[in-house]
Amino acid sequence: WSSDVCSSDLETKAVKEDVDHHLFTELGYHDYWFSAEKKGYSGVAILTKTPADQVLYGNGIAQSDAEGRVIRADFGDVTVVNAYFPSGTSGDERQAYKYVWLDEFLNHINELRQTRPQLLITGDYNIAHREIDIHDPKGNKKSSGFLPEERAWMDKWLSHDLIDTFRHLNPEQTGAYSWWSQRFPSVRLNNKGWRIDYISVTGNLAPRIKAAAIYPDVKHSDHCPVYVELGK
Repeated sequence: WSSDVCSSDLETKAVKEDVDHHLFTELGYHDYWFSAEKKGYSGVAILTKTPADQVLYGNGIAQSDAEGRVIRADFGDVTVVNAYFPSGTSGDERQAYKYVWLDEFLNHINELRQTRPQLLITGDYNIAHREIDIHDPKGNKKSSGFLPEERAWMDKWLSHDLIDTFRHLNPEQTGAYSWWSQRFPSVRLNNKGWRIDYISVTGNLAPRIKAAAIYPDVKHSDHCPVYVELGK
């Protein structure tokens, strides 16, 4: 996201100590990392050219914190939450946990906004919300990440006065995806993707949304960057 604060939010696998993170410092960034207890499993990080007023690692929920799924940084009156939502693709047990995590996270956000009402919540949500957000909605109607229960949770998420910033400015844009399977190279070449990475903001920040974009030409991983600019 971009505003008075220039910041990037990342999903990570490596822990900070295993990365030459001094390169970020040389580029003028402060870097904050929160990784899973199981090395190489999951994690989140925030890079910012403006130092955060406060950084909180985790959300106080044991399993989520053990998996390094949430990091929070406060910048003045705005709080950035970077979250790596669980995937359910490995089986029923993880899918069941995903539903638990989703409800816990929504409760966490609703509690947080009692004291920090201006929130930006970004990350890999691992859910394609609408048919417009996935290349093959009929073929994936039973796939984790596009299940009816997951899509209903996204409806609930947005009903809590939260704004999907990309759809706010691009309500009917098709072919806008942020993730492509790496199993078959042709998938990305033919843009057979999913939009599962989001930047949400609380409704009180909606008037400040100036731009929102997805950058599929950046091919550093199976995901690509998503972007929002907030004005003053």
